[in-house]
Amino acid sequence: MDGSVLETSTLFCGMPAIELRNVLETTPHRIQCYDKDETIFHIMDPAVSIGILLEGRVQAQKPFPNGNQINVSVRTPGEMIGPAAVFSSSQKFPCDVVALEPVTMMMFYKEDLLALMQKNIRILKNFTTEIASATYMLQQRLELLSYNGISQKAAFWLLMKAKQSGKSVVQIPDSVSKWAMILNVSRPSLHRELNKMKKQGLIRYNPRVIEIIDAKALQDLLT
Repeated sequence: MDGSVLETSTLFCGMPAIELRNVLETTPHRIQCYDKDETIFHIMDPAVSIGILLEGRVQAQKPFPNGNQINVSVRTPGEMIGPAAVFSSSQKFPCDVVALEPVTMMMFYKEDLLALMQKNIRILKNFTTEIASATYMLQQRLELLSYNGISQKAAFWLLMKAKQSGKSVVQIPDSVSKWAMILNVSRPSLHRELNKMKKQGLIRYNPRVIEIIDAKALQDLLT
């Protein structure tokens, strides 16, 4: 395990290494490992623990009775798993959380994390920021899913990322396959749409990055 993951994690970000070591020595926690494709939390499971992802990636998936599934989000090392569910009134997971590859997580029970936040204002601030950010991202995710066309989904995502960074060059998250997963579309379909947008002069498309050439035309796709 890379110790720097905890130092830059959403919960412990900004804490000196010696302070973080003291927190881990005095706060009960456990390390759990999961295999690829293993379901870590099932939908409607009681939410009693919050995890910090140390290794691997997980995906929140929302299944429906008709067999359809929406891929809600992908979490990477340093991010928290389940904070909103644990502190919700229902205290149940709203989605399945599945390991996309072998995963290692550090788990805290709700009561232990509450005690930690009461003692450390930095951790309380980090936790509050994470919850607020997750709520904002969920709103953007809902808007993304409101678009039916693949070109609309891609255009919205590109414009959103460009606005966040203030740059016209947007990095593809790991791979086109992962990006397609985020957009909840197939990889071949997304690849075809990107090539169309490239031929139309809307974007420049390289293996790892996309440069927005005509932001207005992308915006017009959304209307």
